[in-house]
Amino acid sequence: MIGSLRGALVDLSPRGEVLVEVAGVGYRVQVPSGRLGQLGERGSTVFLHVHTHVREDAIVLYGFVSLDERSCFEALLGTHGVGPAVALAILSVHSPSSLRRAVAADDVDALTMVPGIGKKTAARLLLELKSRLEVADEGPELAVVGSGPAGTGPVGEVRAALAALGYGVDEVRVAVRSLPAEGSTEELLRRALRELAVARL
Repeated sequence: MIGSLRGALVDLSPRGEVLVEVAGVGYRVQVPSGRLGQLGERGSTVFLHVHTHVREDAIVLYGFVSLDERSCFEALLGTHGVGPAVALAILSVHSPSSLRRAVAADDVDALTMVPGIGKKTAARLLLELKSRLEVADEGPELAVVGSGPAGTGPVGEVRAALAALGYGVDEVRVAVRSLPAEGSTEELLRRALRELAVARL
């Protein structure tokens, strides 16, 4: 069982696979694609916390920049119907702290920002993860945004639009939390973009 790797970063793929050479042996490791920028340049030394996943037909290594990220990955694997690919996709969108905030707030929309996860799956995951992740109540800023339990309506559309524009989960949460539930999507989107512009000053 491989628990960690320290070695030279030989190659990395935009899809999230890296090649780490340790004592002359190259290990292919799957990492969250959203964390590739944290690994450094080719040739640099990297350290990854590793989860070794054994299947009948393969042994696959999954690497993470922090122990907390690996713990979240393993918690996700423990939920019904979530395999390594889905767990990795979730951690490509959400950091461990962002994922915990979503769970604490029952924020269905936050998980539906992950490609391939619909509202029903997101709601089930939130329920299961409450018992698997250490989630603390971090205050009123965790309130779910959107009109109704599924976050549909104009605010939900604004949230999806901001995600499509490349804004991060936490940025989207901040931008939409003060929006009214009513109003046109276009006007609410303009207000959210102004909020983001001010936040970045």
